[in-house]
Amino acid sequence: MHITLVDDSIPFDGYTASSRPLGGAEKAFASLAGALARRGHDVAVFNRCRWSIAIEGVRWDNLDGHKPLATDLLVAFRKPRLLEFLRQARRRVLWHTGPGRLLDGKAARALIDDHDPLVLLVSAAQAAGFGAKGVAVGMLPPAVRGDFLADAPPRATTPPHAIVTTHPSHGLDWLVDLWISRIRPAVPQAELHLYSMSLATAAEGGEVAPGLAPLAEKILAAGAHGIVVVRPQGDRLMADAFRQARVHLYPGDSDDVTAFTLMESQAAGVPAVVRPLGAAPERIADGRSGMVAPDDDAFANLAILLLTNDEVERAQSAEARALYRDRSWDAAAAYFEAMVQ
Repeated sequence: MHITLVDDSIPFDGYTASSRPLGGAEKAFASLAGALARRGHDVAVFNRCRWSIAIEGVRWDNLDGHKPLATDLLVAFRKPRLLEFLRQARRRVLWHTGPGRLLDGKAARALIDDHDPLVLLVSAAQAAGFGAKGVAVGMLPPAVRGDFLADAPPRATTPPHAIVTTHPSHGLDWLVDLWISRIRPAVPQAELHLYSMSLATAAEGGEVAPGLAPLAEKILAAGAHGIVVVRPQGDRLMADAFRQARVHLYPGDSDDVTAFTLMESQAAGVPAVVRPLGAAPERIADGRSGMVAPDDDAFANLAILLLTNDEVERAQSAEARALYRDRSWDAAAAYFEAMVQ
């Protein structure tokens, strides 16, 4: 099958996630393309990559590159207007990774109605927000890249630390307050490692978005409470960072309908404590690979438990790895292939 995938967000290609941090949506896009090529399909990607290149059997080209006259399957990533990227396509897919409600606007629904695509979603939380009357909808199963699935046991370090990967606007202010007031006093030696590009930029003296400036100032002044800001890394180094943590604290947000990094940490064997927001509860096995905290007290108590109780931490770590053992992109590609045949 000839498959064309198109995205017009940021410059990246199939090598990017190995060498530098990349958003979960972009990693998913590149990963599915490579997995489909491994299944024998003729795969072409058009995005904002800097030059034409072949990677893992996929032809990457920029948006101004030479388009095929026709394709068997056009996969438009995130933006409904990309459904019109090629005039001739036997079938079209709109792969959406944002809140479902974003597809309910007049312009988006008009494009969906005109092209009749399969709308590919990634979580039940996302589907719940999409008024999908008369639209074909498919659900792509959770998948993670090989660095996180690698057979390397977790190795929690001393002092014990929790890891956070959430966007600063997705409950980080709340979590920092809870850490300072409840969690750190109960585990005085523990650290909270915040992986954030914007906060790392602020720590290095750079500018951040005005809306994040007060939070960045608050966090950078909280070193005495064991709060450490870390610059995100490529997949291999992030997988190592996950394996050294005792717990992934994930405050979540109702608009976070992907929770990509939570899938990655689970695959690496890190138990999680999450709030019942967005896709986060879907990414763990509650009570086995992590826990959904119904309120602030429960969140703090569960975080303390995983930071201090070796038996619980080890058991949930093993369950987390088992939960994602078969969640490779090759498996997701096979599922996707069956949906679009």
